[in-house]
Amino acid sequence: MSFTDTHSHLYLPQFDNDRNECIARAIKAGVNKMVLPNIDSASIGPMMQMAISFPANCFPLAGLHPTHVKNNFEDELQQIFSTFSQNTYYGIGETGIDLYWDKTYFEQQKEAFKQQVQFALKKNLPIVVHARESFGEILECLKDINAPFYNGIFHAFSGTAKQAMQVVEMGFKAGIGGVVTFKNSPLAVTVKEIDLNHIVLETDSPYLAPMPYRGKRNESAYIELIAEKIAGIKGVKVEEVADITTNNASHIFKI
Repeated sequence: MSFTDTHSHLYLPQFDNDRNECIARAIKAGVNKMVLPNIDSASIGPMMQMAISFPANCFPLAGLHPTHVKNNFEDELQQIFSTFSQNTYYGIGETGIDLYWDKTYFEQQKEAFKQQVQFALKKNLPIVVHARESFGEILECLKDINAPFYNGIFHAFSGTAKQAMQVVEMGFKAGIGGVVTFKNSPLAVTVKEIDLNHIVLETDSPYLAPMPYRGKRNESAYIELIAEKIAGIKGVKVEEVADITTNNASHIFKI
């Protein structure tokens, strides 16, 4: 089986002591491709170093994470966008709106998100959307931009089946990670209603590790645990989940 982890922050300091070993474990587990969403201008350097070290396995994105949006977001975006002349990116992200931790920069988050979506449309690149407690606000921003069709992923999707269909109708896939494995997770009910053709797998490493590693550091090798859970929910073989979700990821990122 071959898997793609569509969301892994393997360049973060949590992996400084065993990054190469994490990559090796992922590849051994069949996770041959790992998409690396960016956080801010400071994270581009270590992220690109991973892409250089593992060109067949690591695929970087460029974006400004909503929790890193401050009053200087225009400068941050300019720095990030300026690196497109030097680096190859496979999408924009992660970007979006996060109203869970802090609402102080809500207006700035909206504007930063819109600018990144417009940049993605200009570059014909997919968008990885962070929508924590902000699903309605994200939809409003996308309606304001009024593009005929979007391409990308709603990262860490945790909504209802109805919201999933709204996402799909706009052109996005639902990124499903370790939360689906948690006991009594409502996401399992939603996943049952979503066609596999609209799902991609993700870890969000080092965060949101699946069972039985909940609360510990997550890594890309755990993708198979997420796939197994989805296969059980859907009543299909894990090989089918691997094939379809990997194909979905390849189509989005052209990898």
